[in-house]
Amino acid sequence: MAPIITVENLNKSFRDLKALNNLSFAVEPGNCYGFLGPNGAGKSTAMKIIYGKCTRDENPQTKVDVFGYDPAKDELSIKFLSGVVQQEDSLDEELNVFQNLRIYSKFYNIKASEAKERIEYLLDFFELKEKINSKIKELSGGMKRRLVIARALLNQPKLLILDEPTTGLDPQVRHVIWDKIRQLQKQNTTVLLTTHYMEEAFQLCNHILIMHKGSKIMEGKPSKLLDENIEKFVLEILNAEHISKECREKPQENIRIEDSPGVMRYYSNDISVLKNFADNCMESGNFLIRQTNLEDVFLHITGRQLND
Repeated sequence: MAPIITVENLNKSFRDLKALNNLSFAVEPGNCYGFLGPNGAGKSTAMKIIYGKCTRDENPQTKVDVFGYDPAKDELSIKFLSGVVQQEDSLDEELNVFQNLRIYSKFYNIKASEAKERIEYLLDFFELKEKINSKIKELSGGMKRRLVIARALLNQPKLLILDEPTTGLDPQVRHVIWDKIRQLQKQNTTVLLTTHYMEEAFQLCNHILIMHKGSKIMEGKPSKLLDENIEKFVLEILNAEHISKECREKPQENIRIEDSPGVMRYYSNDISVLKNFADNCMESGNFLIRQTNLEDVFLHITGRQLND
């Protein structure tokens, strides 16, 4: 199927900062497409350009197409077909839950009877039905976040844009929101997601674009990124001084070492190799053998040092 979003050679500069550098990608309908990376990677900037909140650098080689519209010229047309959840909640604390959604529905000229039905459905969907008459200031952080996502779905959008939707939430609320996003995908809603939670991207996304300093460093299905860029298992040792000197100087075959302050990591595709290494080389201390994940991939590619 043809992509609903096509971006080619996208650039954005803020004074001396290059926020986006020749970014290109495409999003197919019905997918959850994720931008993954640390704070400052350029995820939110790319997102804002897509729905028209931020202008891009002028460049004849740049193309941004969303449902056939250019956000630089047809911002309202894109917003009419999309639901946007920004990082900030932006709810009116003087109004109750129902009033917040009813006012928002008027932006889309939804009739009062249809709006009421849609609001009741969404509040039930996000497990907020009992809070319909509650003031915003009475809601928890997780409830507010679910309400903001419900608000973005009032117009039954073809595209749901989520900018770090679970940042700062506890694990229980995060998993509830993940379940709702999965249900929306089953209803053929295309989801565009930014996050710096590696697990969130792996759990939700069909396709991931990993960003660093405004550039794309890799892209693909989560499982494929793992298979092609990192070993399957890692042995993490918190107290490297407890490794015998002989093993530290001459590690076993089929093991790759990453030495970072405070932690030694030994990677291998064979878990038995790591178990044998731990049994034979650890004199004492704390260690863990686990499967590798997207965070290991990202840190392997970008390094473990902070880049301000």
